[in-house]
Amino acid sequence: MDWVTFGYLAVDGLAVGSVYALTALGLTLVYGLLRVLHVAHAGVYAVGAYGGWLAYSATEHLGFALAAGALAATLFGLFLEWWFYRPLAGKPPLIPLIGSIGLFLATGDLLRILFGPYQQSLPALEPRPVLFLGAVGVTAPQVAVLLGTALLLLGVYGVTARTRLGLAWRALAQDLEVASALGIHPPRHTALAFALASALAGVAGVLIGVYYNQVYPTMGDVPAYKALAVVVLGGLGSVWGTVAAGVLLGLVESLALAFLGNAFPPEGVAFLALIVVLLVRPQGLFGR
Repeated sequence: MDWVTFGYLAVDGLAVGSVYALTALGLTLVYGLLRVLHVAHAGVYAVGAYGGWLAYSATEHLGFALAAGALAATLFGLFLEWWFYRPLAGKPPLIPLIGSIGLFLATGDLLRILFGPYQQSLPALEPRPVLFLGAVGVTAPQVAVLLGTALLLLGVYGVTARTRLGLAWRALAQDLEVASALGIHPPRHTALAFALASALAGVAGVLIGVYYNQVYPTMGDVPAYKALAVVVLGGLGSVWGTVAAGVLLGLVESLALAFLGNAFPPEGVAFLALIVVLLVRPQGLFGR
């Protein structure tokens, strides 16, 4: 493999991996507060993608598509938090986990009923090089994905590390009872975390739709398990571990496809990496 080919694969892996990180980051935020794996988050991702597709079909403007995807996903995520997760607060974690899996499957069926089982095109950007890193051309969709995810990840860092809201979230994640006694209202802050997590998933769904020029009802299936793998790889509850694991997984998948071809599907890379890491570090790469 020459360096130019490696460069193309690395850019592709970074783009896809950054979307993995963006999607998994929402899971990390929710897990930090509820200690529950929000599997239905992948359904929120698909709802956001369809919201973006509808907006782009009406306006042919990528900015509106991203905003609509974030809004649709946020509203759907807040509905799930209010209708499903809030009544189950304090229940054994297995109960909301099983219910969340059912919600994820039901969301895919609902999208299939509303929009049909077929792929819908989202031709927001032409896949032609707009930036060159030496001999490696970076396409417009790749630039949009990398720039969009970088800005959002920096924004999430600003919220979680530099604001009173982020301080309240960290306090609730460390000790719910003490934080409540200090005047922090868990339902309100959980809803805000769901809103942010869902908005991130919605934007990720639209970006992937733009990257692959398609949205479809079951597009949340792959993020459902890859985001879970990223969260566990990075360490449960570790924000920057999630980001690093997402990018790393994207790079490994891209390079594995080049070296192994169809002999080992990229989907299997996530689980192989998960098994290897858990054997060496059961707490994840960045877990404590």
